[in-house]
Amino acid sequence: MVLSTNLGYPRVGADRELKKAVEAYWKGASGLADLQKTAADLRMRHWNLQKKAGLNHIPSNDFSFYDHVLDMSALFGCVPARYKWDGAKVTPELYFAMARGNAQVSAMEMVKWFDTNYHYMVPEFAPGQTFKLSSSKIFDEYSEAKDAGIETRPVLLGPISYLMLGKYKGDGETPWGALWDAILPVYDEILGKLAALGAEWVQIDEPCLTTADWDGVENVYKTTYARLAQAAGSTRILLATYFEGLNQNMETTLNLPVDAIHVDLRRAPGQLDKVLETLPSDKILSLGVVDGRNIWKNNLSASLDVIEKAVAKLGKDRVWVAPSCSMLHSPNDLALEDKLDHQIKSWMAYATQKLDELATLAKGANEGRDAIKSALEASDKVAQDRKTSPRIHDAAVQKRMAAITPDMSQRKSSFDLRQKKQQEALGLPAYPTTSIGSFPQTDTIRKERAAYKKGTLPEADYLKAMKDEIAQVVQWQEEIGVDVLVHGEPERNDMVEYFGEQLAGFTFSKNGWVQSYGSRCVKPPIIYGDVSRPKPMTVEWSTYAQSLTDKPMKGMLTGPITILCWSFVRDDQPRSDTCKQIALAIRDEVQDLEKAGITIIQIDEPAIREGLPLRRQDWDSYLDWAVESFKIGTTGVEDTTQIHTHMCYSEFNDIIDSIGALDADVISIETSRSQMKLLDAFVAYKYPNEIGPGVWDIHSPRIPSQDEMAALLQKAAQVLDPSQIWVNPDCGLKTRGWAEVKPAMLHMVNAAKAMREKLRKAA
Repeated sequence: MVLSTNLGYPRVGADRELKKAVEAYWKGASGLADLQKTAADLRMRHWNLQKKAGLNHIPSNDFSFYDHVLDMSALFGCVPARYKWDGAKVTPELYFAMARGNAQVSAMEMVKWFDTNYHYMVPEFAPGQTFKLSSSKIFDEYSEAKDAGIETRPVLLGPISYLMLGKYKGDGETPWGALWDAILPVYDEILGKLAALGAEWVQIDEPCLTTADWDGVENVYKTTYARLAQAAGSTRILLATYFEGLNQNMETTLNLPVDAIHVDLRRAPGQLDKVLETLPSDKILSLGVVDGRNIWKNNLSASLDVIEKAVAKLGKDRVWVAPSCSMLHSPNDLALEDKLDHQIKSWMAYATQKLDELATLAKGANEGRDAIKSALEASDKVAQDRKTSPRIHDAAVQKRMAAITPDMSQRKSSFDLRQKKQQEALGLPAYPTTSIGSFPQTDTIRKERAAYKKGTLPEADYLKAMKDEIAQVVQWQEEIGVDVLVHGEPERNDMVEYFGEQLAGFTFSKNGWVQSYGSRCVKPPIIYGDVSRPKPMTVEWSTYAQSLTDKPMKGMLTGPITILCWSFVRDDQPRSDTCKQIALAIRDEVQDLEKAGITIIQIDEPAIREGLPLRRQDWDSYLDWAVESFKIGTTGVEDTTQIHTHMCYSEFNDIIDSIGALDADVISIETSRSQMKLLDAFVAYKYPNEIGPGVWDIHSPRIPSQDEMAALLQKAAQVLDPSQIWVNPDCGLKTRGWAEVKPAMLHMVNAAKAMREKLRKAA
């Protein structure tokens, strides 16, 4: 019988209950028992939801208070020495200190999870690293479900992916052999305990199988999984891969000593034929046919074609139906959306609806198409309606796309000429200070914005409230001596959502929340059709802010690649076309800002590294259209207009040439958590333009001292020319409170002044 299975379910709850409970715990407004009760209620609700949908395999240990990779570090006792861990069980206090830092210690580094907008906490490995079982979470949650009458499939991140996603903090090469030797006994112990608890299956995720390409990879995986299979005993292993095809690792993967293998057929549908030809006769194949990362309804007829093809080759008992990856990246329940346009909503499915799609497909595979006839007819109707709807295509946008020329992605002059003109026009000091854009979004701001959207706050009152907030932050920045000001963005909800709300071709959900990191949830816009800009989006706010000061005021925009990557994107045309449509809209906004007198404009692109395909052979094509899109959006200005961009929580080494090709006048990057290590790529590349290496980790509640920030700037000054260096936080400040922002910003400004004084004395 074809089984319906799931790889993971969204954690935060339909109403973001986990976010609210975690943040209340952090603030001291509730206790640990309250947090644990909310978590237990959510887990039970989600298990029962999947059971009710008819799924045969339901995951456990896919829940996390912050991040599943951090959970693995806690499980293995992989705690950096700076946390002064006593070696006993990893406590919630220690866990959250590793995630967020505290007044005494900095947080662990955070980067993007493959090419998603989810962030994971990077494991840190020290010389002589040891591992030991230090958490009972995976066993507790399996037992919790079992006691409720629900047999689950515990989920583990595999040893090779866990180690590859971490960073070695010692000198020299990473001692892979020693790390594997140290960590595998803990996996043995975990699998043995799960077997003793009666677990029938365990899911081991190895997403790095879709990216790993080094000499000896085959032997590493074979040796590792031969050992794990022995340790698992009677518990059967599903090896899950996702986000790409198996490609060069296909034969290695399919011949590993595991019982079932999952492949992603949404991101890599072309791999199916070879998988079916190569899969050994003793293995089950899990087909990732329902998209775990997007919100469009599944084309049931097309998916059933795939499933039937697999069944014809393997038989029903060797085929499972599954999402492409964990549904962590999907919103919770479309039924909660009571404001969406009816037609567009009819094209969509969230995680709860995807469970029904999985069960329906399995039923069709087992009982024949007639058994799901009405579902197939409804699915076919939706697919045809979406394909032919006049709301999808805009002739004016298509005409403008056809008129794009190479000169639209080139500045008028080279950077060295522009830099001289900008220095003369702006008159900024050495080590100029600025912030990335947003200031704290207080409860008052959020309530006023929400009331305005609901229609309970008149527009005039709303505009006055936002302008009052802008006036206050402008005055405060002037008082503490910031050199290039920002208006603080009180009118903005989210850096992508705000722009999508004003662009044609976008729609928005009310409850389409997905986890980005920790308690941070985002509500991605939905791109359903051709994109254009009906009218200016930011000009009025920026010109008002500029009218309040003689200092330069930055215009703040989100770039086309980030808007693309952080949205749920239409899947009926190449992503590159959608990105260029957004770029043309941003180009219009940039030119209007310049015409209005805004001569410093920041176009944030934190997602450019995230969008990089997992297969290296696909990088050049992506980077070509991504760089072109950014430049289409930014190059239609005079030399005296200074273009900034911002990127955070990325590894830049692999794409540094393309970052240079963006030709932004100033780039600001996250470097404080890595102690300026992320600056190395720019130094090795000899990046010629100006750089703002972040000196304040804004994702931690810590308030760094002036001396700490000055020390980071001193590190930067050892490898960059002072004329290149800007001074700024790592990222926007909307998630921080004013009690943290005011002293930290003052420390930052004073650190910059101290560096100027050193420079003056050295002259």
